[in-house]
Amino acid sequence: MNKESEFVKYKTDFLNEYFENLDVSSNEPDWNVMIFQSMQFKEFQDCKALLDMMDDGDYVRKYKFILESKFDEMVDWFLTKKLEIMTRPIHAYASDNRKVSLLELYLVVKREGGHRRVTENNLWAMVAKDMGFEYCDGDFMRLMYAMYLDVLVYYHKYKIIQTKVQEKEVTEVKETQMNVEDPRCSRSEGDKEAEHVASHIEKNKESNDVTGNETEHYAFYAGNDWQGMRKLYTRRMFDFNRAKAAVDDANRSVMIHSYKHNYV
Repeated sequence: MNKESEFVKYKTDFLNEYFENLDVSSNEPDWNVMIFQSMQFKEFQDCKALLDMMDDGDYVRKYKFILESKFDEMVDWFLTKKLEIMTRPIHAYASDNRKVSLLELYLVVKREGGHRRVTENNLWAMVAKDMGFEYCDGDFMRLMYAMYLDVLVYYHKYKIIQTKVQEKEVTEVKETQMNVEDPRCSRSEGDKEAEHVASHIEKNKESNDVTGNETEHYAFYAGNDWQGMRKLYTRRMFDFNRAKAAVDDANRSVMIHSYKHNYV
């Protein structure tokens, strides 16, 4: 065995022994659990942060027990502090004193497309069955959702849309500021075209002044806006001297080729 292979074997054995003896997982705290434990609800943005976590199914399944208690705490804060409703107890219970998991109710309805979709498709019986209740408890699940979750979910969707609108407004403000700093960026295509036409007219005027020819005119006035200037630019220039010369040539040709009748 050569020295290189001996070194590789030694390095591999050393690293394996090192990681086998390194017991980090047993002492390392779960930061997600610590985040849940420190989470408090003082404004709706805190509720939104928790609801945003529900988009990750694996995350919800892993921490479902902790999430369930925190979810009930969030619903309680929203009803009592935000809506000032004191008549809806947390936790919710069915008629047979079985606890209704608000987190599970939220997740099942969300999976089926939301409150409106479930109601329109008459899926509340299926929702009840998926939660471990009977089909006949579907109306009760719809009532629980309306009492505890409907307004909360509406607020959440509203905040999502509001955030997107605010981000769009910030982007537009930044673009406006950039355009103000650079006026060339704020000009429309029409303004640029009008500037091009005006430059062309100015060059023609300078050319006329140099040659002393002031007989060239545009046939019609087309307006003082950039659309009119475009029409003005696309029309052919009308030379009245050439037109007069052409008419005179035509008259002379007629006179030469015509004859006069002499009557006796």
